[in-house]
Amino acid sequence: MIGRPVAELDTPALCIDLDIMDANMRSMAEFLASKGKQWRPHVKCHKLPIIAHQQHRYGAIGVTSAKSTEAEIFAYAGIPDILIANMLAGEQKLQRVASMCRWANPVVAVDHFAQAEQLSQVCERRGVRCRVIIELDVGMTRVGARPGPDVRELAQGIDRLPGVKLVGIMGYEGHLLLEQDPELKRTKIFSAMALLEQARDQMIADGINCDIVSAGGTGSYQITADHPAVTELQAGGGIFADPFYIERCSVTGLTPALRLLVTVASRPKLERAVLDAGRKSLHPDIHPPQVWRTVEGRPLVDAEVKGLSAEHMTLELGPESRDLVIGDKLEVIPGYSDHTTALHDRFFGIRGGLVEAIWEIPGRGKIQ
Repeated sequence: MIGRPVAELDTPALCIDLDIMDANMRSMAEFLASKGKQWRPHVKCHKLPIIAHQQHRYGAIGVTSAKSTEAEIFAYAGIPDILIANMLAGEQKLQRVASMCRWANPVVAVDHFAQAEQLSQVCERRGVRCRVIIELDVGMTRVGARPGPDVRELAQGIDRLPGVKLVGIMGYEGHLLLEQDPELKRTKIFSAMALLEQARDQMIADGINCDIVSAGGTGSYQITADHPAVTELQAGGGIFADPFYIERCSVTGLTPALRLLVTVASRPKLERAVLDAGRKSLHPDIHPPQVWRTVEGRPLVDAEVKGLSAEHMTLELGPESRDLVIGDKLEVIPGYSDHTTALHDRFFGIRGGLVEAIWEIPGRGKIQ
């Protein structure tokens, strides 16, 4: 299919507009550089080393991953600086990270002394040293050590452990992404980042290293980057610029790059079309998908997704869309890519309406 028109792809097919993705990468990298921040983008939206290498060419210092097996994929692919931003529990995961330290330079998030102690013991036995970072609960109320005395005590304890090196702190302001008042959103994010700043200052006063202050998802990075204490941003999903980020999180300057190519499979009535892709191809719950256009480029401004079942997407058609026939191919924009990528084996990279690349997704299913 390389070099063939996108219309010839079988459906459902998950496609990336490569020109738009490149423009989004450049925009994010230039924005963060203008703020004096480093970029460590999360890979959960694409799970693909070749895209991570492209982000590196635009200035990213490494990547952020969710799981140890996911991190391993990127380490094997020659990306050494990897933040594993979730807590690891279990001997197999710790052994995997210790092995990774032989050919990469991972940093593992912890929020409890037991996690750091167990990693320390494994690394000591394996003769390696692993970087660790303390996650603070800055209001998300999910994971994270409590700011104040708890973080100070944890940092002091980790700093004495062999086999690990404490390099900084992180926090995720995800609970603030959907705040619609821009000034209130900025105030709340800065309050959350102040907790990181206080912890950093205490660690430095105690003679403990805190080179890294990591934060900032795609839905907040354009505000979080203004906080002086933050050294790096984890925003990754902006390269696809999902409608969730643009419409609900008020992210600006980016354009949706991800498409799901689908086919009209049924026309039960004039006002209804049924497509050959449902919840097994696209995740609708975080933000609904949007019907964009026919594969030939005709906008479908009055076609609306009304429901998804396992294999079907039902559209309600306005007057301008009722000429669709069985076999027509349409482009649908996923509302939220992180949960959609995980449903597919490959991406089709599209440039100028032609298939330029077919990329298997090696990070898919890496959930340990």
